[in-house]
Parts: sequence; C-alpha cells; structure tokens
Amino acid sequence: MPSQALPGFRDFYPDEFLLRAHIFRVWREVAARYGFEEYDGPPLEPLELYTAKSGPEIAGQLYGFVDKGGREVSLRPEMTPTLARMVAARANGLRKPIRWFSVPQLFRYERHQRGRLREHFQLNCDLIGEPGPEGDAELIALAVDIMRAFGLTERDVRVRVSDRRVLNALLLGGGVTEAQLPAAYAAVDKLERSRREELTAQLAAGGIDAAAADGVFETAAIRGAPALAAALEGVPGGAEAGAPLRRTLAALDAMGLGGFVDVDLTIVRGLAYYTGTVFELFDASRTLRAICGGGRYDNLLLSLGGVDLPALGFGMGDVVLGELLKERGLVPSGTASIDVFVAAITGDDVPHVLALAHELRDAGLRTEYALNLQAVGKQLKLADARNARIAVVIGPDDRARGEVMVKDLAAKQQRAVPRAAVVAELQTGIDTRPGT
Repeated sequence: MPSQALPGFRDFYPDEFLLRAHIFRVWREVAARYGFEEYDGPPLEPLELYTAKSGPEIAGQLYGFVDKGGREVSLRPEMTPTLARMVAARANGLRKPIRWFSVPQLFRYERHQRGRLREHFQLNCDLIGEPGPEGDAELIALAVDIMRAFGLTERDVRVRVSDRRVLNALLLGGGVTEAQLPAAYAAVDKLERSRREELTAQLAAGGIDAAAADGVFETAAIRGAPALAAALEGVPGGAEAGAPLRRTLAALDAMGLGGFVDVDLTIVRGLAYYTGTVFELFDASRTLRAICGGGRYDNLLLSLGGVDLPALGFGMGDVVLGELLKERGLVPSGTASIDVFVAAITGDDVPHVLALAHELRDAGLRTEYALNLQAVGKQLKLADARNARIAVVIGPDDRARGEVMVKDLAAKQQRAVPRAAVVAELQTGIDTRPGT
C-alpha cells in the first residue's frame, strides 16, 4: 500500500487543514464584502472546453482521459472556461455586472516545484459586464483587501500593474509592427528570467531589428505612473491608450490602496486573451512565485461561450499564499481546541455527562468527554490535551445540590454553578466563532 500521496498532491492533516480552512474563510469573507456571490461547477469537463481556449497542445498538461461513455474529458485545470459556459447559459437573465467567485480545486500535470503543485485550490473572482476602468480598480482592491485581511501590509506584498493597451502603444511607437507584437510580448514577459542577449536573439528571430529591440527593452524598463505618462506623450495615441490605467490608479488612490501598487510594464500575463489592465501580486521581497494574477479579458466570453460581455478577473492560489503566511507567522494555531470538556466522577454520573454534553453541543459549543470512564485526573489531562477552555465536572454530591463544578482551566479557578443555568452561562461566556 502506498505510504505517500502522489507527487504534486497533498494530504491535509488536521493542523494543516486549519491553514487551508483559514485561507478559505478569509477569501469568502472578503469576496462577500465586495458583493461577490459564490458559484461552482463540475470538476470534470469535456476536454474540448480547454482545447478550444488554449489549443490542442494544452492536452499534454491535463489530467485527461476517455470516460466509460467514450467521451474525452479532463479534470479542470482552470475555472474560466466553466465560468464562460455557465454565464452563456443564463446570460440574459443575470443582472449585470455579474460578481461571481469560486474556490475550485484545479489539476495540471506539470513539474511540481516550490509554489507549484499538480493540484491546488484557487480563489477565482470575476466581474462580468463592466467595461470601465473602475471595474479594474475594484478587482485589484479586492485582491489587496484579501492580503490586508490576512494581516499583510504594503511592506509585505506589492501589486504590479500594467495595461496591454499601453504596452501596445509604446511598442508600436518604438518601431515594432502589429505582426511582431507577440514576439515583443514574449520577450517582455521573460525579461526577469532570461538574459538580455538571449531575448535580443529571440526578437531578431521574430523579425525585430536592433533599434526596435532596444525600444522593447526601454519600454519594459518603465516604472511608475509619472514615467509612464511621459513615455506615452511621445507616441501616437499614447494619451488615449493610457487613460483607462490612469483612472484605475486614481480609483485605487481614492480607496487608500495606492501604496500597494507599482506600475510595472514587465507584467504581461502570458495568456493572449488579455485585452487591457493586467496585474500580479507578489511578496515584497520577490522570493516566491506570484500570489495572484489577472486582468481584463473583454473578448474571451464571446470566443468561449458566444456571449459578448466585457469581463475581468483574477486567480489566487493557496500554495504560494500559504507559504507567505507561514513566513510571516500569520497562520492560525496548529493546536486543536474545544470549548468544554465534561468529566464524570463516578459511573452513575456518566448519563448526566452525556445529557449535558449534548445540550452544550446543541448550544453551539465544541464539547468532548471521555468515551470510557477514567479517573477524574486522567479526564482533566485529556481536557488539557484538547486545549479545552472549560471543564465541567459532575459528581454525586454536586448532583444532589443541583449543581456542577465549572473549572476555568486557563485561570485555574473553579466554582459551583446551578445545573439548570450552566448551558446558558457557558454559551454567553464563550466566543464560539471559528478560530477563537
């Protein structure tokens, strides 16, 4: 019998599951604050749903197979095609803009490495039916506020923002032709991972001469809104191309989130379907892979689902985010805890323990008791091992007085409480919210 999970897959023991649950809880809470509604789709889809979007070469990266009905299917590697299919099915009846989010488990047969596995969970947030730059600001703000909800600040994470329209204007103004844009984009996308000589050779192979190649590198080196505005003044259509990004940045400033944002034209996002603003969120020291990435894809729903709606969205994976939270000491306690442990002194007290434990559980309190009669000392050791806040001890003398003994295990204090009042008193005194 195999002793380990498959390569690139994870087991979640209870202490590890606490972090996963914490991440999911924050994702859902912040998305809900922004008015987003949760949806989901099947984890198994027709293979053509993904090959139609990314081409047949994507099949080598998928967990695809022929099912018992003879259909070519795949475990989902991403959520956008499913989203497009679902929106297309009910497009006329959905109120615009559509604010949807999901937390799917995704599967890709890739070489697993730090920050990238063959499965991961991902928060997908999409805003559909909103063409204006304020929609781009809304999505970026949502990603930033998720970071803030985890306790991360602008010293911990940075959002690097660019715009395909801006990059197009600057590259065309620098001598790159329309036909050469894909080669220029590929070079800009690889700039931080490859040597300039290698990229120059790739640009030359794409028909881009030395002067235009220098323009590509100069464009990619632009940082900050003032430098970008100055560069756009010198190219045809530059002011018009830069207007949406200026509005997006202004909206983020108005929200008080501008301090998280860096204008950085090396952010391209390798997927060709992006049409406007693109962004990626990294740890500030850049020791990890991107935490989050996305942008505007106004034509994708039309090509995938036949619905002509502007759209933008992002994906935020749990793997890199989990690593960052661990590095910053922002993970929840790995110790399981309960609210109340109920202990019996004698065998005659056991039915009373069972009755009280069930009442406490009905009241929403996490409650445990020994499943076989033990000495009270051993029961209280078990309560301590479970990190219980309160122990309630039931014995013959206390029952005769209509009382139970309530022990505050942290304060090491105890007091007698009327049996009829103990549930209400403990329910009032214990915060039962998750993680407390």
